[in-house]
Amino acid sequence: MTEASTMNHSVVSRDKWLAERKTLLAQEKELTRLRDQIASKRRALPWVRIEKNYVFDTPEGKRSLADLFEGRHQLMVQHFMFAPGWEQGCPSCSFMADHTDGMKIHLEHRDVSFVAISRATLPEIERFRQRMGWQFKWVSSNGSDFNYDFGVSFTPEDVAKGKLHYNYGVWPLAGEEWPGISLFYRNDAGEVFHTYSTYGRGVEVMMGTYNMLDLAPLGRDEDNLAYGMAWVRHHDRYEPAPAASSCCSAHA
Repeated sequence: MTEASTMNHSVVSRDKWLAERKTLLAQEKELTRLRDQIASKRRALPWVRIEKNYVFDTPEGKRSLADLFEGRHQLMVQHFMFAPGWEQGCPSCSFMADHTDGMKIHLEHRDVSFVAISRATLPEIERFRQRMGWQFKWVSSNGSDFNYDFGVSFTPEDVAKGKLHYNYGVWPLAGEEWPGISLFYRNDAGEVFHTYSTYGRGVEVMMGTYNMLDLAPLGRDEDNLAYGMAWVRHHDRYEPAPAASSCCSAHA
């Protein structure tokens, strides 16, 4: 934000600010209650039994979908956009993944395992994961139908049509890979069920940085970008952050 735009923002007394803040607080509480209601409805969705035997390449060898639960009842999957032959994973999916390692131990203590799944080969995944310094589990679905069945990868024929069936509707953008998050449940009999998937902006649930930016005076500050996440880089590809400067030094 420029100094001029800062000066154009309304500046009021503390009492006036407090009155407006309380009005906003009432709306925030309404949103919190609505979020709780939606979460309850999400948990009440029916489940779909997984009948297909999906097999993944992992650092420990071939593993089934049931194996990825690692003894827990719930599994959270990040559908990470990384196709075979790509030099690196998607920057936006990497932005999501940057938030994962810190929350992993907390998820596990709530009976939830986490795994990222991509169509890239395991050596491609491992090379990029090591570059990024991530510790979470990341496996390859290369050679299986998993990504296609869960609506995050598309054939060249699909892409050539110019419209994809993505996010429970017709997606106007073409591309072989798109992001998503899927949840699964494994019962004590070993049966696996698909319980929920979200796509598009639904994946922002993994983007803790966005939640924090939404609190900041400038918010996400993306209105003048070519597209919303145009500013995002792989965390090892950002330029050094601009040095802080004072108003006095700016006018020196």
